[in-house]
Amino acid sequence: MESRQVGLVVRILVVINNRSGGSDGALYAFIRALGASGAEVTLRYIVEDTSLDVLLHDAKTFDRIVAAGGDGTVGAVAYTLRDTGIPLLIYPAGTANLLALNLAMPFDARVLAETVLTGATKKFDLGEIEQPGLGSSGPTRQGFAVVAGAGYDATIMETAAPLKATLGAAAYLLAAVTNMTPTPARFELELDGKKLSIEGIAVLMVNFGKLQFDMPVARGADPCDGLLDIAVVRTRNVAGLLPAVMSTLLDGRTDSVTPGIDVFTAAQVTLSAYPPLRMQYDGEVADTITPFSARALPGAATLLLPPDSPYLD
Repeated sequence: MESRQVGLVVRILVVINNRSGGSDGALYAFIRALGASGAEVTLRYIVEDTSLDVLLHDAKTFDRIVAAGGDGTVGAVAYTLRDTGIPLLIYPAGTANLLALNLAMPFDARVLAETVLTGATKKFDLGEIEQPGLGSSGPTRQGFAVVAGAGYDATIMETAAPLKATLGAAAYLLAAVTNMTPTPARFELELDGKKLSIEGIAVLMVNFGKLQFDMPVARGADPCDGLLDIAVVRTRNVAGLLPAVMSTLLDGRTDSVTPGIDVFTAAQVTLSAYPPLRMQYDGEVADTITPFSARALPGAATLLLPPDSPYLD
């Protein structure tokens, strides 16, 4: 556990995704609360084609950084800041806000401002996906904070994307209902050197365990253990997921066994799918498809936590 002494003037950079958090009235109440505390606050906006490397080029000159947006935004900011040790606050301004949910971040603007100024920090793992480059280009890398995957989950994210502005979190449920027969595939996995072949509709690499609607994909996932939980959804249709959902709703199971889902742990993963499948990172659908490799980045993110966070030691 770490804590950071607050000086007379705290320099805070707030990075705002203009598509999700930019019009949030509570966000500006949060910024006013920071200003009223005497902090020096700088605002920068993520707009189309904005490079986070450019927005955060001088990150080390700030005492705190705030990422305001959905999981895709905050995961990308955390990855850009990886291994810098700069305290990062997750401001929940998206649709699902899964990282904020896992950390038990408050939604009250003043409590969030207080967390920026006096909250304890803790190091968490991040995930990183690498894909081979095309032609003469080198490999591409993408980070994630909560979960990345290929297959049915990417289909849900893609279908939900145009509906989130009007339906909010319900867009994911509607997307699941309208995609009842996902494409099954054969997955060839290599987990820390161990190879296996398994059929299913999705593979997810889980860092934080709470997903939409508390879906029990990888119970007990630990974002501080230097490992990823790899969940293979073995069912061939959505109906096959009902036992997994019901096991949580009816008996509140907390063990690591979920019907229809196999879970493995590994620090290094490679995945090929036949047929190739679309991918998503923290809820953002990628333009790329499988294959890919993934690895855990132990303790790469330094996150600010509220007093009631379950991750406080």
